[in-house]
Amino acid sequence: MAIDCTTLTLTAGGTEVCDTLSGVQEAINLFWLVFGGALVFFMQAGFAMLCAGSVRSKNVNNIMLKNLLDACGGGLGFWSIGYAFAYGDSDTGFRDTSLVSFIGGRKYYFLMDMTGQELGFWFFQFAFAATAATIVAGTIAERCKMSAYLCYSTFLTGFVYPVVVHMVWSGKGYLSAFINDPVYDSGMIDFAGSGVVHMTGGVSALIAAVILGPRLGRFYDSDGKALAEPAEMGNHNVSLQILGTFILWFGWYGFNPVSTLAMDGPGVANTAGLCTATTTIAAAAGCVSALFINYGLSKKGGQPAVYDLSCAMNGALSGLVAITAGCSVIYPSCAAFVGLVAGAVYIGADKLLIKLKIDDVVNAIPVHLANGIWGCIAVGLLAADPLIDDAYGSVTGAGNVRPIGWFYEWGRSSGDFRLMACQLAGIFFVIGWVSCMMIPFFMLLKTIGWLRVHEVDEMIGMDLSHHGGSTYTFEKPDTETIAKFEARTEAKIEKKAARGSGASSGSGAENV
Repeated sequence: MAIDCTTLTLTAGGTEVCDTLSGVQEAINLFWLVFGGALVFFMQAGFAMLCAGSVRSKNVNNIMLKNLLDACGGGLGFWSIGYAFAYGDSDTGFRDTSLVSFIGGRKYYFLMDMTGQELGFWFFQFAFAATAATIVAGTIAERCKMSAYLCYSTFLTGFVYPVVVHMVWSGKGYLSAFINDPVYDSGMIDFAGSGVVHMTGGVSALIAAVILGPRLGRFYDSDGKALAEPAEMGNHNVSLQILGTFILWFGWYGFNPVSTLAMDGPGVANTAGLCTATTTIAAAAGCVSALFINYGLSKKGGQPAVYDLSCAMNGALSGLVAITAGCSVIYPSCAAFVGLVAGAVYIGADKLLIKLKIDDVVNAIPVHLANGIWGCIAVGLLAADPLIDDAYGSVTGAGNVRPIGWFYEWGRSSGDFRLMACQLAGIFFVIGWVSCMMIPFFMLLKTIGWLRVHEVDEMIGMDLSHHGGSTYTFEKPDTETIAKFEARTEAKIEKKAARGSGASSGSGAENV
């Protein structure tokens, strides 16, 4: 809501008052963005703690550095070209709706020619980009090379993710709900990123996990024969896991409510307030759902039923992911339904991954990919008419009526499928685009030997083989593994010395 200065300028000093109020309005909106961006960026600490607790103690140092590189690689990628590809196709701001396009890129490279307000928006969007990159960290933990990880996080945030952002959020994308004539009078409704952020990261994680392969001993023995039951690798510190979960939940209040992008009127304030409620309710419902579904399933085979803490934590995160798309357009009672289904989706996707022998250390694929899809579909079912108008405004143009959730359309005695069609189009686009980009990328890394560490390095632990020592002092590798590691290290030194000797001999011969 912009300030109307028409009345103020009719009185003495009205112009000065209007300028002051406009300045206050801009300051409030900028603070809102920076505050939300800081909360979302703090989620990096949550991901770090969750990953650290989920891996074995011999790989903690390695996964911490990878989480740090997500923020650094993501920052450099989104600063240099990522933001330009996402929002650099506008002459009058990030919601110029005069044209549509597949990708931006006309301006904003290296953040040139941007104002303070625009830089605040960049920071908010950078935090989202870094989140998308971090999703992959836990999935491919304990076996991925550092070089591959830095390349991946920069490529994803610099090019792959920005195209998805442009298509759905920029106000110029073909699937955007902000353009003057959106697809099916609607466009894709993904308010805070179930599809844009979480599906992008989840699809990338799935591709990386398949191409990288499982950890040694997870599904196959040393001879390559399939195990009757997958080996439990163990999570070394559940306290870090629960700390990470609560940090992520806390950060989600920057993710969802602050996606209003402003706080300058009752309409956006109402939307932000709704987002806080739906976010909380969906997380709680997802936690309870996953916990008790898993409890019921654990009774099979004569085993005692258990209340699994890791399952409960991932259920809460699943509820958060699922509500992210529709937090602004779904009533709180429906948010509970979204969360309950999210817990079931998580359990089902987790079981499917194990059946397919896809190794996901922190279960990021069931949480982010499976529930990112469910979150987008939930909007197509449950988005309510007045809430859509508050969050997105009315569709312009004679006779245009924005479609609503399919369940509500039934209440109108209508089978209008337009909103769901937009949601499905967005889902297919994200899966197709990310797959077309990331499959060749990870295959290239594998071909040139940059993707997976040597099996001896994996056995002894990434901390010792790549970082000079373990994070903890109480765990040591067995003597046989140490001997293999030392022999491999000596072979490397001898090979390097031989190359240096050969180069010196060649140089001497040339001089003679």
